[in-house]
Amino acid sequence: MLKATQSRAAHLPGVSLLRGLFSPLIAIILALGMGALLILGSGVNPLAAYRALFLAAFGGPLSLSEVLVRTIPLLLIGLGLTIAFRCRVWNIGAEGQLYIGALAATWLALTFSDIPGLLLLFLMFVISFLAGAFWGAIPGALKAKFGVSEIITSLMLNYVAFFFVSYLVRVPLKNPQYYLPETAHIPEATQLPILIPKSSLHLGIVVPLLCVPLVYILLWKTVLGYKIRAVGISPQAARYAGINVARYIILAMVLSGGLAGLAGMIEVAGVQYRLTAYISSQYGFTAIVVALLGRLHPVGVLFAAFLFAALIVGADAMQRVVGLSVNLVYVIEGLVVIFVLGSEALRRRRR
Repeated sequence: MLKATQSRAAHLPGVSLLRGLFSPLIAIILALGMGALLILGSGVNPLAAYRALFLAAFGGPLSLSEVLVRTIPLLLIGLGLTIAFRCRVWNIGAEGQLYIGALAATWLALTFSDIPGLLLLFLMFVISFLAGAFWGAIPGALKAKFGVSEIITSLMLNYVAFFFVSYLVRVPLKNPQYYLPETAHIPEATQLPILIPKSSLHLGIVVPLLCVPLVYILLWKTVLGYKIRAVGISPQAARYAGINVARYIILAMVLSGGLAGLAGMIEVAGVQYRLTAYISSQYGFTAIVVALLGRLHPVGVLFAAFLFAALIVGADAMQRVVGLSVNLVYVIEGLVVIFVLGSEALRRRRR
């Protein structure tokens, strides 16, 4: 009787959510504790370092707005990776998909600048999604049709995209008025408006926030999402049940790449206002950690994206204020992943 009551309580939505949040929270605390030891070993007071990080990320409205701006690409890409990883397709190419999406949006804005602003902005959203989806579909199709590892192909396509964009912004698309490798500015009508004066927070924040419930509904409330997850749980069983496994592998990569491409467009229209050779701060790779830390759930990815955005913003402050290498933050990020995955393995072992 007691066991039955405990079992029912464990499956209540609130209890499950608390349990789901508990282990990542403990993992983050342990990672920060381990990071404190490393900071101490480098001769810096860890309290001073973490204080600088905290104040840079949460010290005021402008700091918080900067964190939210960094959250946008991490959240969008993290949601896309959640779809792919739920299908057990390991998309490592989000960085390249971001670059291709940013390239397509910039080309459209500069080529058809005479189109009315709102229509052009809408078309930039569409073409960036399609461009990222196309770049993601390549490794997806190679895996689905020929069994080629999507990890290798998507990873290699990152370099193809990066160097292709790097060439374009240095030669044919380069703005001759500037020394740096970058295009001309996109029309002002296609630049996303700033939401808070004197801050960098722009209207693009709405897009990933809308995508959180949409991705949840897609994965857990639609037949399409059910089939994507079914393929991820067991491709053999899914095939036996009549599901076209190859189709859903490609579709998962298309959706994943499309959201990454959208992130690239928002970086152009909301932050840079032009395409540069270094438009991404490794968002495509960091978002892999974000998706894993968020346990492949849209709400979890939302919190994880915000956490890592705060770490990115705070890392610069730690380097500036206490002279700590920004690379140590990457070590802390890695520790978070290790502890989260470790706690998840322990949790499954106890079942």
